[in-house]
Amino acid sequence: MKATFLDGTGLREALIVSAQYVQRHRADLNRINVFPVPDGDTGTNLALTVNSIADHLRHNRDSSVGAVAKVAAEAGILGARGNCGMILSHFLLGFSDAIGDRTRLRVSEFGEVLRSATEHVYRALEKPVEGTMITIMRAIADEAERLQGSDFVVLFEQLLVKAREALASTPDLLPALKTAGVVDAGAKGFVHVLEGIAGYMSGDPLIALPDAPSFEADGEVPVFAAAQAAYSAESEKYRYCTEALVRGQGLPTQETVQSWLRERGDSLVVIRSNDLLKIHVHTDQPEEVFSYLRGFGELATRKAEDMHAQHAVAERSAAGHMMLARRPISVVVDTACDLPDDIVRAHGMHLVPLNLIFEDKAYRDRLDISAEQFVDQLRKGAHPSTSQPAPAAFLEGFRRASEEGENVVAVLLSSALSGTYASAQAALKHRGQDDVPVHLVDSRGGSLLQGLLALKASELGEMGWEAEKIVAELERIRKQSGFFIILDTFERALASGRVGRGKAWLGSLLDIKPVLDIDEAGKLVPIDKVRGRKNMMPRMLEILERKVPKGAKKVRFGVMHVAASDVLVPVTQAIRAKYGRDTEVVTAAGTPIIGTHAGEGAWGIAYLVED
Repeated sequence: MKATFLDGTGLREALIVSAQYVQRHRADLNRINVFPVPDGDTGTNLALTVNSIADHLRHNRDSSVGAVAKVAAEAGILGARGNCGMILSHFLLGFSDAIGDRTRLRVSEFGEVLRSATEHVYRALEKPVEGTMITIMRAIADEAERLQGSDFVVLFEQLLVKAREALASTPDLLPALKTAGVVDAGAKGFVHVLEGIAGYMSGDPLIALPDAPSFEADGEVPVFAAAQAAYSAESEKYRYCTEALVRGQGLPTQETVQSWLRERGDSLVVIRSNDLLKIHVHTDQPEEVFSYLRGFGELATRKAEDMHAQHAVAERSAAGHMMLARRPISVVVDTACDLPDDIVRAHGMHLVPLNLIFEDKAYRDRLDISAEQFVDQLRKGAHPSTSQPAPAAFLEGFRRASEEGENVVAVLLSSALSGTYASAQAALKHRGQDDVPVHLVDSRGGSLLQGLLALKASELGEMGWEAEKIVAELERIRKQSGFFIILDTFERALASGRVGRGKAWLGSLLDIKPVLDIDEAGKLVPIDKVRGRKNMMPRMLEILERKVPKGAKKVRFGVMHVAASDVLVPVTQAIRAKYGRDTEVVTAAGTPIIGTHAGEGAWGIAYLVED
């Protein structure tokens, strides 16, 4: 097989295959992660980053290599996790800028593009450290410029030789690696990215390609290098690995944000591209960082992980001869949660899809059909039905979550609305006594009420809370929180049997819009009705004011819609005018499962009272 040029299709497929290949090596990368801190998460962070890229590319059909590179770079920024993910995203951004609008890339041009991408990374980093993935980037750029040829297959074979040589040298460049007897995890992860691409180029991406040599000192592989490495208070003086994504127009320059963050932390990486700003910093003041970033636009995602807790989990896992767990808690949530993909990825949640059935064909919610595709089907007259996930789907979700967490917390759709919770209970009966513990939470809610509870569970887990305390805190918060939704049409409520035919006919005739509430027991009950579309928003905001307890200080909100995106901005503005400019409001398109029962034009408000 000979490849004389690289077009959009080739780059897209190569990156998708590469993401699959990196996923295979996630646990091994976690195991050897000792730099910059031994928190055992490099493999997971890199896998989440490349999976974000692959997910975006799977829906892309561009034939131009420049267009595909641009999509990959933006997806990398959106999904970047940890130092390794941020650096890889910078590399892809430089790669995209260097390619520009070219439709094809020749081998003779590739060295120049790699050089530009590598220089972009070195310029962007606050303190470039050799012995990490940037060393591999520089090595392959040097090699690509030196080589002359016309075949990408041969080129990548030669680049891999140079990349592996550079990887083997990383312990000589970083004392922490030599002490632990490992190569750098991020550097090895980047080599895996290259291996996946090379495998695609050769036509045998995941089977025949040999694994990279381990390069561990003296041929001995430390069982859990991340656990055995000392967590030095002198070299790592900050506690929280903090990340955030901001969307907005007129964002500050990368240098401006770097300068502000430099005074409050280290391990600093900032990406600024068009209307996106992504930051990674180790700090003791994550809330101050988030407050600063809110001044520039919409804080789309934020997280702060306690690195002390991460390392403690690694030590306990090593002592028990377990697979290395990356964090104290891993969160599972079903797709009725309506959380945006950005938030799901930022916190590494594991989605279990409900099922959507169109006549004789079943689709997995969010995985096989998007909210937009679902609305298109509704407008064509489709009448889908829904069903809960099978226990096997939960077993798979629990297995994936167990690879990353010491405990699993699953926040699920109300048992009063669906058999989803019962299916998860059934799945637990098939898990062994030695499996990672799974803690089920009946959200007694759906849509963004369930989603915000899952988000809270993730945040508490990242701060090092124990699973039992997280479950208790979610129960406390749920009692004072809620969700209500207004329907624009009775059609789907009639089809699902939630409204009788007579009431539906009369309601439609009188232009009545019913308001439904999920009560404390998790049941859907009518609480109000509105006549005419123009009165929907004022009434919904009145209901919200009645429901949120007077004097509540810590409240976050969610606004979801089914093909009614025009409500998002005015409702968000109204909420912030009432509760404060910095009030968190998560907005999302209702997933097909919610849309099936609510119908086109429906929208709802969730509120989470955390006082």
